[in-house]
Amino acid sequence: MTTSLQRPYSGRRLTETRVNVNVEPVTEGVPRSAWMLNSRASTWHGPYVLLLLAFDYMAALIASVLTVSVISRFSDLIDTPAAGFYVVRDGVSSISPMFYIVAYWLLPLTWVLVLWGNGAYDRRYLGIGTDEFKRVVRSAAIIVSVVAILTVFTKTNVSRAALFTALGVAFINISLLRFGARRVLHSLRAKGRAIQRMLLVGAYPDTIEVHNAVTRTTYAGMVPVGIYLTEGAASVRGLETPVPIFSNRDVVELAADLDADTIAVCGSASTEPGELRRLAWQLEGTGRDLVVAPQLTDIAGPRVHIRPVEGLPLLHVEEPTLSGLSWLVKNVLDRITAAVGLLLLTPVLAAIAIYIKATSPGPVFFRQPRVGMEGRTFHCWKFRTMYIDAEERQAALMMQNESDGLLFKIKDDPRVTSAGKFLRKTSLDELPQLINVLKGEMSLVGPRPLPADNGDFLGDVRRRLLVRPGITGLWQVSGRSDLSWDDAVRLDLFYVDNWSLTTDLQILLRTIAVVLRRRGAY
Repeated sequence: MTTSLQRPYSGRRLTETRVNVNVEPVTEGVPRSAWMLNSRASTWHGPYVLLLLAFDYMAALIASVLTVSVISRFSDLIDTPAAGFYVVRDGVSSISPMFYIVAYWLLPLTWVLVLWGNGAYDRRYLGIGTDEFKRVVRSAAIIVSVVAILTVFTKTNVSRAALFTALGVAFINISLLRFGARRVLHSLRAKGRAIQRMLLVGAYPDTIEVHNAVTRTTYAGMVPVGIYLTEGAASVRGLETPVPIFSNRDVVELAADLDADTIAVCGSASTEPGELRRLAWQLEGTGRDLVVAPQLTDIAGPRVHIRPVEGLPLLHVEEPTLSGLSWLVKNVLDRITAAVGLLLLTPVLAAIAIYIKATSPGPVFFRQPRVGMEGRTFHCWKFRTMYIDAEERQAALMMQNESDGLLFKIKDDPRVTSAGKFLRKTSLDELPQLINVLKGEMSLVGPRPLPADNGDFLGDVRRRLLVRPGITGLWQVSGRSDLSWDDAVRLDLFYVDNWSLTTDLQILLRTIAVVLRRRGAY
């Protein structure tokens, strides 16, 4: 890796792409003034943070206004000394001015300060992942604790119902407004705005792997604008590459030329002794971020921990949590939810059964052998969506198969009945799988169950069998039948390797939105 601490090689660049911007001078480090903030090369987060500040304050203020409105309306029920913040004049009680100051000014301001202290405005956590909302939850817990302690020590008689109503509504409002702001940010990023421009540094295979990973989803907002090769430059001459290729350049100067606000050091390039540290020194004060993308993909944050030993940051990868208390809770919740769901959905299931019988001859249910946990075969329940001779007709349609994997998929399958098209679009044909969940053969969330007649599963695909297959999963909420087989397997393996109860909850919530949009269902 060439840095400006070394004399740059004067050889020819592979690609003569240059953006006309001013090259920033190399500094000797960040400013040391306690009152000076470093300006960032990327500017999208400034207006976005101001928007979140306004949203958070407004959310807490609305919660206080609603609480005061409820107190005023039902004052005859809570007008007791325990209610607090009441004054009595001429025999008439009313809310004191101090209450309005606390509710309309101090409490919303406290929310903003605590959120700030918990990193809820840190640009690294905005727009992607769950860390932003974890910090909102942590801030809510801190505020509740602080308010409870203050009321005890100051012996203030405050209505607990009013207090927790204000805090609870504020937490809900803040979460909803932040979710809305995130959706707006994602839509902007889909249009190429509010993005991070990345310069990828490393060997070509490593940089391409990172390029493919960060560009799979537009909402991440990471857009590679160039690749700087540290080795193997001659081997890629003449290749068609997704972004311009450079070599034998000063990395920091190249980043300035490309207007890149982030430098990503990929794969083995991050292990070069001293080079990564010197690059970090050079970037101090330039406003550009330095990130390291090690040769470790599809491993989520909870399993990865950095443990420094004598100045050497060791990346420790924990084993997947496919056992223990959380796994037991998942299994119990699956059974309870399936039992309650079958009970509540009985009228819906009956109506669907009548609909199927009325539109085509044959049984209501279709049971197909599928491979479950640890390779055990079970019969997966579904509402019948095809004519009864569908399996006999499949051989004649093999040339029209639109799936590149173990599944057979045709967007306009002639074997699907009129009722089946509706059931597939709405995913109602999957409801009988609650029977499999109740029996312990499936889970609410998990990898897609594959047909048993495809024989043994080899290679990475076998790892999917470590968990129960699910009614819904990452593949359903990420594109369903529109995904390639490789993408479907990658998402299933990601779920297995990074499972958590929080992940299951997120997938269930995303499933609702996917079903309503009817995307990728056929």
